[in-house]
Amino acid sequence: MSFKIKINNYRRKIMHALTKRVGASYVEPQKGDLHIKDIKKVLIIRPNHRLGNQLLLTPLVQEVIRTFPRCQVDLFVKGGVAHPVFENYKEVSEIIKLPKKPWSNLFKYIKCWISIKSRSYDLVINADKNSSSGRLLTELANAKFKIFGDVDESIISKYEDYKHISKYPVYNLRHYLEVLGIEDEHQKMPLLDIKLNAAEISNGKKVLYGITKNDKKTICIYTNATGNKCYSETWWETFYARLQKEYPEFNIIEMLPIENISRINFKAPNFYSEDIREMASIFRNTSIFIAADNGVMHLASASLTPTVGFFSVTTVDIYKPYGNGSVALHTDKTNIEDWITAIDNILRKDG
Repeated sequence: MSFKIKINNYRRKIMHALTKRVGASYVEPQKGDLHIKDIKKVLIIRPNHRLGNQLLLTPLVQEVIRTFPRCQVDLFVKGGVAHPVFENYKEVSEIIKLPKKPWSNLFKYIKCWISIKSRSYDLVINADKNSSSGRLLTELANAKFKIFGDVDESIISKYEDYKHISKYPVYNLRHYLEVLGIEDEHQKMPLLDIKLNAAEISNGKKVLYGITKNDKKTICIYTNATGNKCYSETWWETFYARLQKEYPEFNIIEMLPIENISRINFKAPNFYSEDIREMASIFRNTSIFIAADNGVMHLASASLTPTVGFFSVTTVDIYKPYGNGSVALHTDKTNIEDWITAIDNILRKDG
């Protein structure tokens, strides 16, 4: 473990200890106090800069919009990636973004925090129960109704998938409203969704054709990941060779990372884009996307493409792709035959 990671871990523990009582003085509203029509301005707090974490916020944003159809949503995030993620969410009014490197932009960082106090909201939601700054910002915000992010025991016992980082904030919101007398309509859990429009999807099809030069169905792989989530070249080359053997009727292409590296030594047709919406539009036109757990995996899921996520380090129940036939595979508990079976169930589900 690097020195930087150790410092960050200590920082999180200290902040968690300091903020665990934040919200204790908040006076909970009573049943009948909240009326759907009165919730017109909502703040959702998720001060994290990573692409995956912003994409994982999209189900909660959709749930808020569905539940409060007259509302506008402000997002309090970090960095600029939320702008393309929520570009087609017309209900998202403003994105308040902390600088990615706070110590290099201390004045802007402090200004963002102070700005929360000058705004008024009907409802504030901390979208990450483990975020100390999220709890502090929720406490600081001006709103009658506040959800600090703690998972209620009734949710833990009622929903097997409550651990998922996208799902528990939705369950929390539904539970909070139910306590206040708003009936749970038992809607389907929203999926990760970047909301590609028809023009973007059409452009993605053209870009994909430029890569494959044919109209065959396509498998897309992404062989990169951060830290120890990344599989070796030998692992990927073995898996890639098996894909070639099993699916000769499919194109197999590789999405490259910004570092321009390939764990299969550039053996497949490949592409790279700095535009996450263009990336998503290409994924949308493929039959399946396969990668280790990372932000690009969540981007593929948010493009509504069947996604296979390989896990070995991070907790599957928290980060796995879901919906659209997607599946998560723990590679220490499964083997290549299991992986091919899972892929078969997606690619050949219609026979």
